[in-house]
Amino acid sequence: MDILDVQKLTFAYPDTTVEYGGVYLEPALKEASFCVAQGDFLVILGSSGCGKTTLLKLLKPVLAPHGKKSGSIFFNGADIESLSYEELASDIGFVMQDVNAQLVTDEVWHELAFGLESLGYSNSMIKRRVAEMTSFFGLSGIFHKKVRELSGGQKQMVNLASVMAMNPKLLILDEPTSQLDPIAAEEFVACLTRINRELGTTIIMTEHRLEEVLPVCTKVMAMEDGQVTAFGPLRECMAELCTDGRYMGFMTAATRVYAGVAVDNIYSLPVSVGEGRSYLAELLKNGTLTGGCSDESELCD
Repeated sequence: MDILDVQKLTFAYPDTTVEYGGVYLEPALKEASFCVAQGDFLVILGSSGCGKTTLLKLLKPVLAPHGKKSGSIFFNGADIESLSYEELASDIGFVMQDVNAQLVTDEVWHELAFGLESLGYSNSMIKRRVAEMTSFFGLSGIFHKKVRELSGGQKQMVNLASVMAMNPKLLILDEPTSQLDPIAAEEFVACLTRINRELGTTIIMTEHRLEEVLPVCTKVMAMEDGQVTAFGPLRECMAELCTDGRYMGFMTAATRVYAGVAVDNIYSLPVSVGEGRSYLAELLKNGTLTGGCSDESELCD
C-alpha cells in the first residue's frame, strides 16, 4: 500500500526583486511524480539546489514555503491539504538539518513531552510514550539534562525522539547528519535503521553522507534541476545511475568500483564495503578481474 503519492508536483518561488507580487522564478520543482509504499526507506540524492529540500517541505504543509504550486500530494489516500493540523502533526514527522532549530524547551524530558502536550494527550499517555522513547533511543543518561548542555549528536537524537514520540507514520529528514561528527552520524543512521525495521515507520531522507545511508535504504530517488531523473529499488536505481556521470559522486565506494571495473556487470551490484569486497573476490575467483590485485588478500590494500 502506498503511504505517499506525489503527482506532477511543480513549485516556483516568488521573485522578491519585483516590487509587486505575481512574478515567479524558474520552478524549483518540475512535475515531480513518485510513490512511496508503507515501510519504505527512501533516500533522495542530488546536488545542492536541485529541489530536494523544497520537495521535503511541501510534504509537511506547515513547513511549505510560499510560492506557486501545482500538482497533487496524497497521504494515505487523502489529499494532504485536506488533513487537519493534528493529523499532520502526529502522522508526518520532520527532522531538520539545524540541530537547534527544533529545540523549544530547556530540558530533555520536557522536549520529549512537548509535542504530545501540544496535541492534548493525557498525562498517563505522555508519561508512557516518553518512557518508551527514552528506552528506545537510550536517553536515560541525559533525561534530566539541560538541552544547552548536550552535544550536537545528542541534540539531534533528542529531536528525533521527540518526533517519534508522536508515533508518525511517515518520518522526513532533511540532511540530519550534516552538523554531526562521523561517529554521531553513524549512530544516528543506525537508529533510523532500527526505526524503519522494528517500528515499520516509512522514512524519506536527503543526505550527502551516503556511505552509511545507502546500504540501509530500500529505494533511491535522484533529482537534477527540480526534476526526478531516476527512482526505484536501491540496486536497480543505482545500476541506472552508474551510467550517468552526474551522479558518480553520490555513489558509495563499492558502487564506484562496480561502475569502474571493465567487465560485464553480471554480479549483484555492491553498495556496502562488505559487498564490495565480496564482489571483487568473486571477480578474482572467476578470472574476470584483470590488473591490480593478484589474490583476495590484496583486496583491502
